[in-house]
This record gives sequence, C-alpha cells and structure tokens, in this order.
Amino acid sequence: MKISIPVAQNQGHESTISEHFGRTPYFAFIEIDDNGRHVIEVEENPLESHKPGDVPRYLSQKNVDKLIVRGVGARAIAYFQQMGIEVIRGVDGTVEEIIDAYKNKKLSSKEYTPSDKHLH
Repeated sequence: MKISIPVAQNQGHESTISEHFGRTPYFAFIEIDDNGRHVIEVEENPLESHKPGDVPRYLSQKNVDKLIVRGVGARAIAYFQQMGIEVIRGVDGTVEEIIDAYKNKKLSSKEYTPSDKHLH
C-alpha cells in the first residue's frame, strides 16, 4: 500500500499536511507493508505549477494507491478516480498522526474548503 500526503515542509513524520494538494511544496510518500510497518519519504513537488490532471498522473506514476488531503476540487477527484487512486479529504495533522489514524481505521473523508479560494 502506498499513500501520498501533500505536506507543507520536509520534516519526515513531523511534516504537517498542506492546505491544498496541487500547490504543496512537498509530497510525503508512505509505504505500508502487510505487517503495518511504514516508511516515510518526503520529496519536493515537481509540479507546483501544473495543468489539470498533471498531479494525478504524477502520483499514479509513483504507484500511489491513496491520497490523503485537506482540500481538493471535484475535477481533481475525478482524475484521481480515473487513475484508481482513492482520495480521503478534509484531514488535518502531521504525517505520523494521519498514518496512525489511517492504520486504526479512524480516517474518513469530510467536506473541507481551503481558506484560500485561489488554491482551487
């Protein structure tokens, strides 16, 4: 299982989720094995300036199964669904807090509107 979380800084498991996935400065990639162990890697976002569909294609090429975000638009969700990537939205916290909640089945999608409307 591979999860991606857009994050505001490169601080490993202490990185906090970014307000919006597309213009995030970094993506955290979390590999979870069958025993529940996980490895976190944080990479710079190569697509801070992008066209619709670019980020879903990028994450699909990185073999991401799930994307956990705060804010994301309906069109982006449709792109992710076409690529077989499940989107869980409206999430807050650090990478470690989010992954712990995911492993304990305490994460679910919620409505969330980014405070900065131009980020849609």
